[in-house]
Amino acid sequence: MNRTQLETPVALIIFNRPDTTEKVFFEIARMKPTMLLVVADGPRPERIGEVEKCKAARAVIERVNWDCEVTTNFSEINMGCRLRVSTGLDWIFNNVEEAIVLEDDCLPHPSFFRFCEEMLIRYRNNHCIMQICGFNALHKKKPYDYSYYFSKFGPIWGWASWRRAWQHYDVNMTLWPLVKKERAYRFFCEDQKETIWRLKVFDQTYQGKIDTWDYQWAFAKHINSGLSIIPHGNLIVNIGFGVDSTNTGDSQTPLASLTHKGVDFPLRHPPYICRNNAFDREYLKYMVFGNRSLLRRLRRLLLKLQSLLASK
Repeated sequence: MNRTQLETPVALIIFNRPDTTEKVFFEIARMKPTMLLVVADGPRPERIGEVEKCKAARAVIERVNWDCEVTTNFSEINMGCRLRVSTGLDWIFNNVEEAIVLEDDCLPHPSFFRFCEEMLIRYRNNHCIMQICGFNALHKKKPYDYSYYFSKFGPIWGWASWRRAWQHYDVNMTLWPLVKKERAYRFFCEDQKETIWRLKVFDQTYQGKIDTWDYQWAFAKHINSGLSIIPHGNLIVNIGFGVDSTNTGDSQTPLASLTHKGVDFPLRHPPYICRNNAFDREYLKYMVFGNRSLLRRLRRLLLKLQSLLASK
């Protein structure tokens, strides 16, 4: 493996934030990938100044000054999170067999790239593994003997995967009515509490009530018994929290103050491929059912109210 230049294709998904795009691009540029694929959504016509912001974000990519094949998939109209990201990822994995994926607010630790590259190679032909993650909100919770563990969850703040895994993705979740009718969700839900939550978010996603792409990815992994690789240390910091963000509007959430520590090499590989149930229980408790979820929603409502009052 050439250590002077990253050989794995890197995909960058951008929109209207040239400031965060520039920071993420800087970390990508340090790795000098041989191939960069860029997906961009178009501006919303009702948002004043967004045309200029989108242009400025796209202009950041013009700073590639190393030997790199750059391909772009830019939309001139606004497609929204669900369709723009999902079609962008379809395009990415139609062009390459595997890729490291970053969005414009996911700032990676330098070790993130090498970690993903080594995992992509090691598990390339193991169909049990469907995703490699960079984000770990629980990295300070418990000590662990290995560099990573396996989980049914798969945070999408900095990740990597293969075409062979992405082929199972269906943005429309066509199989959800059958899975629900046959109660197959019992095989990937831990208890009644998770079942109620899953039924709600999968119903809303299937009905198009949530403008997202990642619940469909989680669904694809669950119904194919897919596992994700989670690094023991956190490798991603989300720098996009704030009122201008589409999905991370609460700048007061604890997730906004997480730091990344990186991972040590050589990696310490688990001698088995088994889901870490203890981690999954903690993840569910903290990321989904924690008290911070209610506080986050309340703060987000407050921010929106303040914004509305300021605009009058």
